[in-house]
Amino acid sequence: MFGKRKFPFIKPNFKKLPHFDCDEAKDENVREIVIEHKSGFNIVEVLIIIIISITFGVVIGCSVSFFRQEYRGEKVSSSLQELITIYNNILEDYYKNIDERDLVDAAVEGMLSSLEDPYSTYMDEENAEAFNQTVDGSYIGIGLTIAMNDDGKFIVMGVVEDSPAEKVKIQSGDYLVKINNTDLEGLNLEEVTSIIKEDRKEALKLTLERDGEQFVKSVKPDTIAFISVTSKVYALNNGNAGYISVSTFAANTYEQFKEELKQIEKKNINSLIIDVRSNPGGHVSQTRDILELFMKKNSVLYQVQFKDDISKIRDSTKKQRTYPVVILTNSYSASAAEILASAFRDSYSDATIIGETTYGKGTVQTAYTLSDGTSLKYTTEKWLTPNQKWIDGEGVVPDIVVQLTEDYMTNPVPENDLQLLRALQFLEEERNTSEN
Repeated sequence: MFGKRKFPFIKPNFKKLPHFDCDEAKDENVREIVIEHKSGFNIVEVLIIIIISITFGVVIGCSVSFFRQEYRGEKVSSSLQELITIYNNILEDYYKNIDERDLVDAAVEGMLSSLEDPYSTYMDEENAEAFNQTVDGSYIGIGLTIAMNDDGKFIVMGVVEDSPAEKVKIQSGDYLVKINNTDLEGLNLEEVTSIIKEDRKEALKLTLERDGEQFVKSVKPDTIAFISVTSKVYALNNGNAGYISVSTFAANTYEQFKEELKQIEKKNINSLIIDVRSNPGGHVSQTRDILELFMKKNSVLYQVQFKDDISKIRDSTKKQRTYPVVILTNSYSASAAEILASAFRDSYSDATIIGETTYGKGTVQTAYTLSDGTSLKYTTEKWLTPNQKWIDGEGVVPDIVVQLTEDYMTNPVPENDLQLLRALQFLEEERNTSEN
């Protein structure tokens, strides 16, 4: 649906064992710019929306944004009336029984496939939920990652910080033996995670084993936020360099970024590295808010093109920074991550891009969540850099090209991270940060 390329920059946990986040359904291949997310439509309303969109040439770009709106209705065109007539005739006259849901699904999928746009897709309930969780920045669950070892036992691989599982003191290394009254012996990993995700409103009675002793914990699912921003500070010869990694632009990314920036600025940084490598995109509003922390008021952050109409999106705040900023990119930095990189290049006083040419996703999409849990999204706009360049299919070319070696791919630690090391060297030796 979103492409099958894996992101080598994301370090897996316990990579020798297959494992599942029991309640987290992130899709790390989602390359989106989130602009609009409408919900509550029934399928007939969606058919009307799509037909009208195609009839009047509305579909153009590739990004996604999120507003909760109700469909107000449109005058039914003759083309749409014809479609409805055919739909009703098939339901009534076809010689076999037809599942109405399947017929509508096929109609929607057919219309979207006719656009020949890989980013205009129709998602079933499971994929729609995973997509929404990724861009919304939270999910309902207990906060466990489990794996099945060679003996067929289920081991806890990780516990999310401040999750229901952590609050009842479940630990990595515990064995999961039973869920409620269901013994897990003989089940596979997918079956176990399905049991955990089956009812997200009721508390689960988990029987676990630690150091040969069994014990029971009652865990009630709750909302768990994705952590998309992390930070640290590097001490250089000419001062402290801040480092912020942004893994995606979810609905809560800006608040996390602002807090992390606040914390590292308390440590007297005089330069900053923003790492958006393998960041597949997300809410463009989050990207805009982050950019407004740095740019001068009225600076152009990016531009949006709908048909021949181009709008400039400008910084509307008085907040700004002037210290040197390095943006780390790779070939999996896409969409909103590319907006951030190009905005710093074109509109910031002192910015340098280091790494690899980005993915090249220059379009915007609108997403609709339907009343039955399915969802569709289709391209509606292009986005352009502040200098009005469309990077679709080309990407953002770094100022300093640095490739990662095989050593990093097999052992992704800072000591092997040539792109990060080059950024630190640049800030220490080629940029006199002490004067900023």
